[in-house]
Amino acid sequence: MNARSHFAAAALVVLTTFSAPSLALANEGIQGRWAGPGTVILPSGAKEKARCRASFRQATGRSFTMEAVCATASLRVAQTARVQQIGTNRYSGEFFNSDFNLSGIINLTQSGNRLTAALRGGGGTAFFSLSR
Repeated sequence: MNARSHFAAAALVVLTTFSAPSLALANEGIQGRWAGPGTVILPSGAKEKARCRASFRQATGRSFTMEAVCATASLRVAQTARVQQIGTNRYSGEFFNSDFNLSGIINLTQSGNRLTAALRGGGGTAFFSLSR
């Protein structure tokens, strides 16, 4: 797997720390649009700063879909995910990047006005802090 593929996998992991500007927005859970910075850790251990935009929509019941675009200074990747609410403030699921045919795990934890996300897949990891 090349560095671009590793970044694509890791970028998916980076999509998951969100902060909401108000309690009303926090009551919407993860639904809505988010953007912000994060870090991608490649399988080699190298770290790259990245920016992501993600959009979550309720699919059914406690299930949500995600569409996201992440970029470093040298690469832009798009990915999708489906997450399930597994606790009061916790979500877990799988992401997929069709450009590189990579998939992995995404975990989200909401704490007040913040949603922390961690992605793991393709030998890389990513962590993001996004806001509405």
